[in-house]
Amino acid sequence: MTDLPRAVLVMDHAATNRLFHDRSLEALRAVADVRWCAPNDPNLADDALTDAEIVVTTWGSPPLDDALLRAAPRLRAVFHGAGSVRHLVTPACWERDLVIVSAAEANAVPVAEFTLASVLYAGKRVQGFAHDYTQSRGQGWDLRLDRLPPTNYGLVVGLVGLSKIGHRVAQLLRPFDIEVLVTDPYAASVDAEAVGARLVELDELLRHSDVVSLHAPLLPATQNMIGAGQLASMRDGATLINTARGGLVDTEALTAEAVSGRLNAILDVTEPEPLPADSALYGLPNVQLTPHIAGSIGAEVQRMGELVVDEIERFLTGRPLQYRVRREDMHRVA
Repeated sequence: MTDLPRAVLVMDHAATNRLFHDRSLEALRAVADVRWCAPNDPNLADDALTDAEIVVTTWGSPPLDDALLRAAPRLRAVFHGAGSVRHLVTPACWERDLVIVSAAEANAVPVAEFTLASVLYAGKRVQGFAHDYTQSRGQGWDLRLDRLPPTNYGLVVGLVGLSKIGHRVAQLLRPFDIEVLVTDPYAASVDAEAVGARLVELDELLRHSDVVSLHAPLLPATQNMIGAGQLASMRDGATLINTARGGLVDTEALTAEAVSGRLNAILDVTEPEPLPADSALYGLPNVQLTPHIAGSIGAEVQRMGELVVDEIERFLTGRPLQYRVRREDMHRVA
């Protein structure tokens, strides 16, 4: 028997091993009686959660609906070892006044790093040069610097969304000779200035940016927020980077701009995902497609596990939580 509070990991052992390294599990066991239950276990809504005071979830964990919460009468808090909690948290969670914590802040780190690399890559116009150089096979090679010269000096980068990721990207861009514009309906000028950026309206950002990077949540209000009109207002030769959600962009409109060669794109997410086999975006020299890899993969996932354990320790010792998700913020978080 143990007097430690019961913490149930609602994930299979493979997911547990991805999320927690040995030190994290040891630290968790020091403050909680840790148990496991697979997401598809028939006992999950029966007796697996009966004594749980804490539930730890990750990708693939089921929504915390009425049935599951009725099976967990002692539940006080949910710690999500992944990013978005939209699929996980139901109205029943708020009715129970559960504490909800997300590891989105840890997941923001690799996405911001991926975005920084993409911005610098776009500024040097690596895609176009790599394609042309490969096609030439070293014969008759011409840099053609008179047309859309490559540079990161004086580059204007527009960040659509001063989210956790957008905030990090702005900070990562500070050491470079790059001007950063930000648009976000929930941000104030002082918020942008704090990370070395200037707050503007979306239309202005699109008109003046050499690189536009999307960091907004996918909500009804942001569905296809970058449509034909917005794309048309972007500078000739500008690059659109999307590491957020494919639904933010009108795929048909972007495809038309990319096929024409007027705009470049670096897309880690698309709508639909994956793109259909006959999509014209495949194989274009000015489009880079990656299979949703900007977020935490490999050992990066363990950063989220560390955050979860630290937050559980804070919760159980009465210290303030750093990454609590509140009901009033759900309308604007990813």
